[in-house]
Amino acid sequence: MNTDRIEALSDGVFAIAITLLILEIKVPQADNLAAGLLGLWPSYLAYAISFIVIGAIWINHHTMFDRIVRADHRLLLLNTAHLMLIAFLPFPTAVLAEALHQSEGQTTAAAFYGGTLTVVGLLVTAMWLHAANDPKLLSPLLTQSEAKRISCRYLMGPIGYLAATLLAFISHWISISIFVALNVYFLWPRRENSGTDQGLDSQ
Repeated sequence: MNTDRIEALSDGVFAIAITLLILEIKVPQADNLAAGLLGLWPSYLAYAISFIVIGAIWINHHTMFDRIVRADHRLLLLNTAHLMLIAFLPFPTAVLAEALHQSEGQTTAAAFYGGTLTVVGLLVTAMWLHAANDPKLLSPLLTQSEAKRISCRYLMGPIGYLAATLLAFISHWISISIFVALNVYFLWPRRENSGTDQGLDSQ
């Protein structure tokens, strides 16, 4: 089958997940509104990080399905599991924001957030590797050497997120900084020689 319905469903889930992020930011109940708004900085931070993360994953998903032009049952299952984690992301975002608000449990919250992103990265990598091992699923414009090079890039996501998760037990701020740095890197546009090998590295 072609990938039109996969992309349509995926776009819908991404749109809902990225919208749900803002619902976790509540109007402050404080006598001093200005101080209350400033006190919400952990929620603003968690919202911004997750917005960038989901945006980068969505762009990467779009780039990947420019290269994957057909789908089989296993790819459908992998994409469904991937979307389940995308829809779940607002929850670890809220956990991280609350931990920063309370100045308690930041290590656990950062590790939980990073663990979720690690699984997301593993599922994205699994989708690509499955497609790359079946030439019928890939665009005919993509050569085998390009597919292998892209496969190596896709490992950057889960490895980077796993490192950030483990570093959360040293400092949650180091972990959070890596989340931001990784996704700024993923969002940065790149151009290469092949018309099919453009855009993000991996997620």
